[in-house]
Parts: sequence; structure tokens; C-alpha cells
Amino acid sequence: MTREDIEFRGEGDVTLRGWFYPAQDAAGQAPVVVMAHGLSAVKEMYLDDYAAFFAEGGLNVVLYDNRNFGASDGWPRQEIDPVLQYRDYRNAITFACTRSEVDSAKIGIWGSSFSGGHVLTVASIDKRVKAAVAQVPFISGPRNVPLMLRPDVIPHVREVLDGDRANRFAGGDPATMPVVAPDPTAQAFLPSTDSYEWFTKTSAERAPNWKNEVTVRSLESLWEYDPSTYVSRIAPTPLLMIVAREDVVAPFELALEAYEQARQPKKLTIIPGGHFDAYIGETFTVTATAAREHFLEHLSV
Repeated sequence: MTREDIEFRGEGDVTLRGWFYPAQDAAGQAPVVVMAHGLSAVKEMYLDDYAAFFAEGGLNVVLYDNRNFGASDGWPRQEIDPVLQYRDYRNAITFACTRSEVDSAKIGIWGSSFSGGHVLTVASIDKRVKAAVAQVPFISGPRNVPLMLRPDVIPHVREVLDGDRANRFAGGDPATMPVVAPDPTAQAFLPSTDSYEWFTKTSAERAPNWKNEVTVRSLESLWEYDPSTYVSRIAPTPLLMIVAREDVVAPFELALEAYEQARQPKKLTIIPGGHFDAYIGETFTVTATAAREHFLEHLSV
């Protein structure tokens, strides 16, 4: 599979970098899928497999690293700003439309986990998007974060966030915390055993440039972010939501509630296993095939 290194301007003049995958066997202009990864992850963490699979089916793909992570520029490094990230999706769409290979009337967006939440947001506000796929999506910070943290530690976490904000206001460097930790009771952004196993194994095998670090303010930003408020406004853009039956990272109950709020046309695919099973093995084939078929159905008309 051939691919081209690309870079383009994100929100606030930050340079974003990634890969362009041309649609295979395309006779002329073809649809495009714009995609980026989830919380702290980089494009090498299985998204190259999705991009290649989509391109083999006749879709162009723009795949890039989120600002402050991987190959993309941005400061503070390792900081997640959901608003800037979803605005970068919109800039990536604009970039895609400049490509001679792309039919700018046939744009799809794909996101997984945290970027699945961005897909819900962008699909509701950017009507250039003609098909959307949200895989194991992050739905609501105000509802998700309290499920990630034990009630007895929330007051301490708020103190840490307030202290970091005061320190940065005074000119100090951003405080950081690990994304994952071997002890699920330790302080980490994603305090679950499956998160630790997936990130450490995947980074070792596929993405040595991934760093087990995010800024403390990233947690505050995630807590504020609520893609669920956008879901009812996605229609008439066709939505596919892929939900893992045993997902505790982006709880499946929240995803199913959000799906009920979405209007037609919409489709739901439920996969076995947990949050990270979507990317690997036979389940990858299921999730990638469902997404590709959704794009081909709605971007080929």
C-alpha cells in the first residue's frame, strides 16, 4: 500500500502531519475519509491498518496525528484540547478538498474513542460531511470522568487541577500525569487494566513515538467536553456507531443512550469485548468492514 507524507495547517496555524492514502483502482476523483486517533494515541496505533483497508475499497484517506502528539506540531506537548482537536478535523476536511484525487462532495469522517466524540461533534456542525463513523466513542466528559475516578479521590483531583491552573497562570510549566499505570488504583488518566495493557503493548510493537504522558489540564478539558449535546443534530448525515458490549473506558451505556438521541439515518453495530478489542484480530475485520461499507454506501451516490 502506497501512502504519501502530508502536512497541513490546523487551527491556530499549527502544522499537522500524517499520511494520504490514495483510493486504489480509482478511475477519477474518489470519496475521502478524514481520520485521527483517540486520547493520546498516535496514528501508528492501528489506524494505518484502517486507512489501508479503506483505500483498498476505493476511498481516499487523510490520516493525521492530533496536535501536540506524534508527528504533529503544537504546544504544550502531550496536551489534549478537544475543541482545537475537533476544529482540526474541519481543517483536515478543507485540506482533503484541495487534493486533486478527492471528490469534495463526498467526504466521510471516522473517529475512535475520544476522536469518536469529535466525529459526533463535527458531523453535527459541518455539513460538508456526508457520512460519519464513531467507533467506541467518547460521549460525555461530565458523565464519563466521574465513572473513571473513585468518588473519594475526586476532591483531590480537583485540588490538583486548580493548583496546575494557578501554576500555569504564574508562568510555570504544565504539570503532567501518566496516561496509564500498571496499578489500576494509581493516579493515571485511564486507570484501567485493559488500557495499560493495550497502550504499553501497542506502543512497544507499533508506535515507539507514543509517550505515556499527558498534561494535567487535559483531564480538565476532557471533563468539560460533552459531544452528547450534538448528537441529535447530526441528521441528515448518515451515522454509524460501533459500540463494544463490555466497554468500560467509553461506557457502552452512554453510547447506546447517545445512539437513541440520534435521528435517522443511523445504524448501530455492537461488537463483543471491551474498548480496545475493536482494533485487533477478527474484531478489526468486523469494525473496519462495517465502516467501509457505510462510507461506500453513502459516499458513492
